[in-house]
Amino acid sequence: MIRVVLVDDQELVRAGLRLILSAHDDLAIVGEAADGRAGVDLVRRQQPDVVLMDIRMPVLDGIEATRLLTGAGGGPPVLALTTFEDDEVLWGVIEAGAAGFVLKDAPAAELVGAIRVTARGGSWFDPQVASRVLALVRGRRAGRPASSVAALTGRELEVLRLVASGANNLEIAASLHLSERTVKGHVSAIFLKLGVRDRAGAIVRAYDAGIVPGP
Repeated sequence: MIRVVLVDDQELVRAGLRLILSAHDDLAIVGEAADGRAGVDLVRRQQPDVVLMDIRMPVLDGIEATRLLTGAGGGPPVLALTTFEDDEVLWGVIEAGAAGFVLKDAPAAELVGAIRVTARGGSWFDPQVASRVLALVRGRRAGRPASSVAALTGRELEVLRLVASGANNLEIAASLHLSERTVKGHVSAIFLKLGVRDRAGAIVRAYDAGIVPGP
């Protein structure tokens, strides 16, 4: 069972999400909050498997709420809900540590798939959102040193490609015939060499460097 917390200030949105998720036996909503501060408190109490986090909310917005939940490490992955309208907001949530993005008008099957991928340790980027995030990355890197992707070993590149495909550590281990502990070591080394702190950041770097086809 994947335990989900919904954080969105719009009751109609939460009602729609409840309807979608209730149709799936492996998904359970364990709490709802209408602002970022209440959402952070709720997540810390419930310890869900995934947080669906709206970006624009009163009291505390989704960017700061995500930063609070991911900053110390060990928290549940945050899947940001976006209306795909503001580049700076998209970039802010990536920097805050979100595991991915899903559009509010995405098909129900896509939302459910995003939750399942995120719950098992993967990252999810809606193709439209990913394209804009990559454009932001490239724009911000203009005139800066080349990506540190060149520092990765051959095995680390293999692991990064699988991370970008949405595979979790156990799935990567099975694919490459490695122990899960070895995969965790490779993932940690990748984060260090790329200067990122999570899988979402590593995936953005992988797309930007052409290691995996861009969206």
